Amino acid sequence: MGRSRAIVRRMRACIAGAALAAVFPAGAAEHAGEDRSSPPAYFGALKSRALDPDTSIERLAFGSCFKTQRRDDRVFEAITAWQPQLFVFAGDTLYPDWDDSNADLPLLREAYAALAANGPFAILRGSAEVLPVWDDHDYGRNDGGADFPYRSESERLFLDYWGIPAADPRAVRPGIYFRRTLGPAGKRLQLIVLDTRYFRSPLRRTDRRGARGRERYVPDADPAKTMLGDAQWSWLERQLKEEADLRLIVSSIQVLADGHGWEGWRQLPGERERLYELLRAADDTPLLVLSGDRHVAGFYQLDIGRSSPLLEFTASALNNPISMPDRLHALEEPGPNRVGALYGESNFGGLQIDWNRGV
Repeated sequence: MGRSRAIVRRMRACIAGAALAAVFPAGAAEHAGEDRSSPPAYFGALKSRALDPDTSIERLAFGSCFKTQRRDDRVFEAITAWQPQLFVFAGDTLYPDWDDSNADLPLLREAYAALAANGPFAILRGSAEVLPVWDDHDYGRNDGGADFPYRSESERLFLDYWGIPAADPRAVRPGIYFRRTLGPAGKRLQLIVLDTRYFRSPLRRTDRRGARGRERYVPDADPAKTMLGDAQWSWLERQLKEEADLRLIVSSIQVLADGHGWEGWRQLPGERERLYELLRAADDTPLLVLSGDRHVAGFYQLDIGRSSPLLEFTASALNNPISMPDRLHALEEPGPNRVGALYGESNFGGLQIDWNRGV
């Protein structure tokens, strides 16, 4: 326990003192009986290099919010040049034009095909293992949750394009949450990747649209509402009991940010406290939260009752940043749990792990 707490303290010091650098300026039942013996032609179009499970991870990159329509993919070249072993694509991997009136989701298919055809991203996929999860845009509806009528069709596209094998748990149950554990004992990295879309209850809309801190949504304490759904909550509790030397939790939406009225765990405070309770019970392992969604990057920390404050690192956007003229006002967002200023240019996040020093 003493060594784990020392690791947490050293992680905290390194992360809180780090600065983001610019890349460049300005359902089992639901899926039962599905035949995957003859996958579609595009199955695995976005597959990447697969790492050996015993690989010790020392360089991990992550990011979110890539818009193929912008035709600016230099960020993938920058990530590849940084030479990560893993790239966590933490949501909004693509931006289709909205068309959720057709179960075939043709515009979502077109967006997947455009990402699969992206040359710099293909090079990155060849050099690092890519672990994807969706957020609202690649899920199929802006700010969408369990009320999205074509969520199972969208899930099938996700599984097929990313080449998720039939034996993978994601292929035989609703939701695309998953766990990946890499490295030998003493250097074991556990990634817990959450699905904050498939099961999420509707959020409470604001009474003052556009007002600072109440831009789109306000907190809703209704105990019947859920962020993850019962099955995913039970799964998460089990994962937090697994042995690991460093744990990363990936949430497509922000966990700790309290200064805005956009989507985030803040909007379902009962669910956020439930998450904190689980994390307090798993205080024997150093932990860091990774998130995206916001088209802006920053560091956050909050004392939730663990031996060391909970840390969150938000990296967004890969090529669709808040620095665009119609979004610059968001850089003035209050940040009661934020460490330092927001970063509004295109960016990706990078973690370097020194297992020997515990940093």
